[in-house]
Amino acid sequence: MKRPLGAQISHMLKDRGVDVIFGIPGVHNQEMYRGIEEAGITHVLARHEQGAGFMADGYARATGLPGVAYVITGPGLCNIMTPIGQAYSDSVPMLILSSCLDETRAVRGQLHQMKDQRAAAGTVADWSVQANSAEAAYGLIERAFEEFELSRPRPKHIQVPIAQLQAEADSAPFPNQPALRTKALPPDVSSVVSMLNLARRPLFILGGGCRSNDWRQILTQLGAACFTTYAGRGLPGANYPLDFGSMLPRPGSAEVIASADLVVAVGAELGEVDLWRQDLGHKATLIRVDLDPEVLSDRHRAAIKLQVDSQSFARALWHATQDMKPATGWSPEEVAEMRARWRAEVDAERPGIVPIADALRAAMPADTMIYSDMTQFAYVAKEVWDMAYPHHWHHPTGFGTLGYGLPAGIGGAVARRGKPTTVIAGDYGFHYTMQELGVAVELGLSLPIILWDNGKLKEIEDSMVRSQIAPNAVMAHNPDFCNLAEAFGARSSAPSNAAEMQSAVRAAFDAPVPTLIHVTPDIL
Repeated sequence: MKRPLGAQISHMLKDRGVDVIFGIPGVHNQEMYRGIEEAGITHVLARHEQGAGFMADGYARATGLPGVAYVITGPGLCNIMTPIGQAYSDSVPMLILSSCLDETRAVRGQLHQMKDQRAAAGTVADWSVQANSAEAAYGLIERAFEEFELSRPRPKHIQVPIAQLQAEADSAPFPNQPALRTKALPPDVSSVVSMLNLARRPLFILGGGCRSNDWRQILTQLGAACFTTYAGRGLPGANYPLDFGSMLPRPGSAEVIASADLVVAVGAELGEVDLWRQDLGHKATLIRVDLDPEVLSDRHRAAIKLQVDSQSFARALWHATQDMKPATGWSPEEVAEMRARWRAEVDAERPGIVPIADALRAAMPADTMIYSDMTQFAYVAKEVWDMAYPHHWHHPTGFGTLGYGLPAGIGGAVARRGKPTTVIAGDYGFHYTMQELGVAVELGLSLPIILWDNGKLKEIEDSMVRSQIAPNAVMAHNPDFCNLAEAFGARSSAPSNAAEMQSAVRAAFDAPVPTLIHVTPDIL
C-alpha cells in the first residue's frame, strides 16, 4: 500500500515491536506523524526535545527495547543531543528519527538550518546517517534494530529529507529473519573454569551489561565474592553474604580486589565513573567478559578475554561448574566488616543523607524502579541502598547530565503501568526539565518524585571548598516547589520527619497523578 514515507516509517516501527514514540511535532517533521495513530502507536508529547530523549531512554531501560523519539530539524535535534550522549555513555538502545532540510549547501537562510545537522548528531550517537530514499530509510532502520540485538546497544540517529518524508512510497518490507546470533551458541568457558578450579578467593565484578538473573546461584555455587558497578546493583539479589555491594569507588576496595586470587569482570566497563581511580587494584589474573572489543583491550590489560554476551556466558558457566566445590577463602564476616566501614565513610563524606535514604528505602516496594538525577542524595544512596532486583535503579552515570531523573522516570512509568516507579532529583537539576511534570500529569502517572532540596549546588560548593575556591555561583533562587507542582495539576507533600515522608511515598504510589515530595536536610 502506498503512503507518504513518513507514515510508512511509523508502520515499519510498529511491525518491529515499537508501541510508544516520544517527541514533538513541527512543520518539518509532521509527515512522520501522519501514520502514528493508523499504525496503532502511542505518542507521548514532551514539553522539550531534551525531555523526549530522556523519556525514550527511561522507556528503553525499563523494557530492554529501543526507545524511539521523533524530532524536527535544527534546534529539535540539537535539544535531544544531550539525551543521545547520555544514552551512548550508558549503553541504552535508542532510535532518534528526525527530518532534515532538502538542500543546505546552495541555499541559506532557511528555517531551522544548520551547517551540518547529521555530523552534529554523529558526535554523540553511535552513528548518524541520512536516508535519501525510502529504501535507504527502511534499510537503516532495519540495521539499527539488528545492531541493538547483536552488539553493544547504543543510540542511532537517522535523518530523512522533508521532500522524501512527503513522497509516496511502498510499504516497508517485512521484518528480516533475525540473524543467527552467536549468543545463542554456548561460548567456550573452559579457560575460566580452569582458573576457578584453582582459586580460593575468586571475585566477580558485575556491571550493567550483565543481563542474566542467575548470578546469585552462580556465585553461591562457586563460593565467590562480588562487587557491582552502580549499573549492576541488584544482580546478586538481596543479602547475598559475599556481596561487597556497589563500593568500587571506595579506596579500600582496591585492597580487597588485591586480596583476590582471581578477578572476573563481566559486562563492566571499569571506567572512571565506575572506579574513580586509574587502577582496579588486582594482582591476580583478570578475566574480562564483554561484547565490546574496546572494553576488552583497555588499560586494565586482562589476561583472558571473552567477547560474548553476559547471558550466554552466565548460562555456560553455570552448566560447566555444576560439580565444582565452592571456594572457601571468603567469609561473610569479612564482607560485612568492610561494608560497615565503607558505609561509615559515605555517611561522613555527606552527613545526614544515609538515614534519610534508609527511611525512604523502607517505604518502597522491593520492585520499585528508580530514576535518579545528578544530586548528592543519589550519590549517597547508590552506595548504601541495596537493590533486590537488577536494572531497577537508573542514573545518568557516564555523561552525567542534570535534568535526567524526571523525564526518564516518566518514560519508565509509561513502560511499567501498574508497577512502582520513582524519581529522585535535586533542586537544581529539577529546574532543567521540570516542565515535563505536565506530561506526567497528562498521562495520569502514579509517580512519586522525591525532590532533595538543599538550596544550592551543594556538591559543587563542597568541591570548590576542597579546591580552595571561593564557592560563588552555587546558589539559585528556588520556587515554592509544592505550589509549582500543584499548578501543573500534580499533588505535593512537604514532610517534616521521616515517618511523614514514608507515608507520603506510600500514598503517592496510589495517587491518580504524580506527587512531588519535597525533602530537605532538616527532615531528620
